[in-house]
Amino acid sequence: MNKNETNENRMNINWYPGHMAKTRRQISEDLKLVDIVIELLDARIPISSQNPDIAQITKNKKKLVVLNKADLANDVENKKWIKYFEEQGIPAVLTDSNSGKGIQDCIKKVEQIMSKELKVQAEKGRIGRKIRAMILGIPNVGKSSFINRISKKVTAGVGNKPGVTKQKQWIRINENIELLDTPGVLWPKFESEEVALHLAFTGTIKEDVLQRIEIAYELTKFLLKNERKLLCERYKLDEKYIEQILGQEQAENINIYEVMQEIGKKRGCIISGGNIDDEKTAKILLDEFKNGKLGRITIEKKKV
Repeated sequence: MNKNETNENRMNINWYPGHMAKTRRQISEDLKLVDIVIELLDARIPISSQNPDIAQITKNKKKLVVLNKADLANDVENKKWIKYFEEQGIPAVLTDSNSGKGIQDCIKKVEQIMSKELKVQAEKGRIGRKIRAMILGIPNVGKSSFINRISKKVTAGVGNKPGVTKQKQWIRINENIELLDTPGVLWPKFESEEVALHLAFTGTIKEDVLQRIEIAYELTKFLLKNERKLLCERYKLDEKYIEQILGQEQAENINIYEVMQEIGKKRGCIISGGNIDDEKTAKILLDEFKNGKLGRITIEKKKV
C-alpha cells in the first residue's frame, strides 16, 4: 500500500459523466416549475453530501434540508446539525427512509414553509393550487427510498448503486403537494481529499474509483481516533492491546495496518500461509460501517 502515491491520485479524482452535466442544466430549467427545493443529505456527512453546484443554482428558492439515514448517525450529533441548518435560515428534518420515520414531519414542514405564499395566492383567487417541490440529492443518499416512502408506493427504482434513478418524473404526495424527482448529481471535482473519503466511507463513490483497501485503511484510522470503543466492541479487540499496537515506534500507517490485520484475524479472513486477506477484511469493514453494524456513527461532527 503506497500511501503517498494513493493520496496523490485521490486528490485529483474527477467524476462528471455526461449525464450529470445534462442533469445540472435540466435542474436549472426545472427550477422555474417549482416552489420549494427539498435537498436530501446523508446525516452522517451533512457537509460532504451537499452539492456546491446545487446550492448555487437553488439559492433563490425556498428550501428544506432532509437529513436522511438519521438512524445510522449519532442522535446527539443529529440534533446539532438540525440546529446548525436552522441557524442558517434553512428548515431541516431528520428521516430514516427505510423505516419511514420522519417522513410525515417532512410533509408538514413543506406545507408550513409554503403556508404564507399559499395564503397570498388564495387571496388573489388562486384557491387549491398545489405546492410543487423538487427533490435533489447526490447518488446513494437514499432518494429513491425516500420518494417511495413519501408517496406511499413504489415509484422509482431503488438500489445501492449510485445513480439508479435516471429520468425526471412528477409524483403526487398528497392533495397539496406534487414532487419532481431528479437524478442524483455529483459535482465536477471533490473539494478535498477529506470530502472524497467521507463519500467513499458511506458508499457514494463506487469502490472501483478509490481502492477498497485504502478506503478501509482510512476508515479504520478515523474509527481508532473517534470511535475506538465501538470498533473494539464490534470486532472483539482488546483495547489495551490496540493501544500497544498504536504506541509502537514505527510509521503510523504500519500501526493502523496491524489493527486491520487483527480485525481480519477476528473475522477469519485467512488465506494460504496463514496470511490475512486484506481485500476481504476491507469489504467487511466498509459493508458493516455502511450498514450501521458498528453503531450510530456521525463522521462529520458539528463543533459547538
